[in-house]
Amino acid sequence: MKKPIVTVLIDTYNHERFIEQAIASVLEQDFPFSEAEIIVVDDGSTDPTPELVRRFEPRVRLLRKTNGGQASAFNAGILEARGEIVAFLDGDDWWAPNKVSRVVEAITSDPSLGIVGHGIVMVQLDGREQTEILREGFRFRADTVEGARLLRVRGSLLGTSRMTIRAEVLRQIGRIPEAIVVQADEYLSTLAAVLAGVQILPETLAFYRLHEANGFQMSTHDPHRMRRKQLALGALSTSLSERLTELGIEPRVNRTVLEFIQASAEQLRLMLDGGWSWETVKTEQTIYAVLHPNAPFSHRLFKMMTLLPAAAVPPRFYYGIRQKLSESDLYLRARKRWLPIPEMSHLNRDSRTGS
Repeated sequence: MKKPIVTVLIDTYNHERFIEQAIASVLEQDFPFSEAEIIVVDDGSTDPTPELVRRFEPRVRLLRKTNGGQASAFNAGILEARGEIVAFLDGDDWWAPNKVSRVVEAITSDPSLGIVGHGIVMVQLDGREQTEILREGFRFRADTVEGARLLRVRGSLLGTSRMTIRAEVLRQIGRIPEAIVVQADEYLSTLAAVLAGVQILPETLAFYRLHEANGFQMSTHDPHRMRRKQLALGALSTSLSERLTELGIEPRVNRTVLEFIQASAEQLRLMLDGGWSWETVKTEQTIYAVLHPNAPFSHRLFKMMTLLPAAAVPPRFYYGIRQKLSESDLYLRARKRWLPIPEMSHLNRDSRTGS
């Protein structure tokens, strides 16, 4: 049997509402099906997802396993992948028709590249959409401090449904620690970006569906899912630190890569368990500095003012008030009019109503 150029690896768990659209978007690609294989890893779904996937056999190969999280699903799929390149897709997302041809063209045209990403369309269940396309810094490598800084703010364009990685690089990365039940994609994309070059295409080739059961994006205060994410971020940070050290990466680069992940895990811990007020201030300053390094002085001043209460009240109280404000239409309208959150300088964003 001819070895495929690309393996499409779809990870899924209880995606009965979405999985057919995900698979159909792969089958409708303008890439020759004879040069691709499609593997769906079902991570122990308790809904009809496996039965829906079987409707696409033999064009699609279904692997079923007990529930273990994203890392275990990736490990199972990567072990079975025969392609020279592996393109990842979450079972609740879908692709544009030219996705595979574009990423394969990019990664095969330059031997120095190990991972390719691209822009994305964020889709709400009510049909509202927001596009995110990279404006600058399309190529980099994260084995220097400068490259690591680029990676940590461009990581959203290298998430599961956006990342395509050479099989050779995946072999260098090795098995993903299975404690990373969510954000295993960040483990892969981070190490791939350290081991080889990155290219992010300035076009939207994937649709990321926002819904109530997303493993990473959370629209409501759900302590159970927040705890799951906090523990996964802690495992991600520890595992990446160990692997980067094994690869001989300079400690300063290691710290730069991990700074935002560690702060995000710490933020969730403070929300759930509380802690010291100074920990809230430190954590919020770190996250703000990473996300908005070029924010105007007026917004920096406003951020400092909002952190004054954080220095005086317990973390759980502070985050509780902030959650209530984020749900207030009056507050959100006032912020949008008088002091909007700074746009990330490297991204072009555009909102529209979906068709």
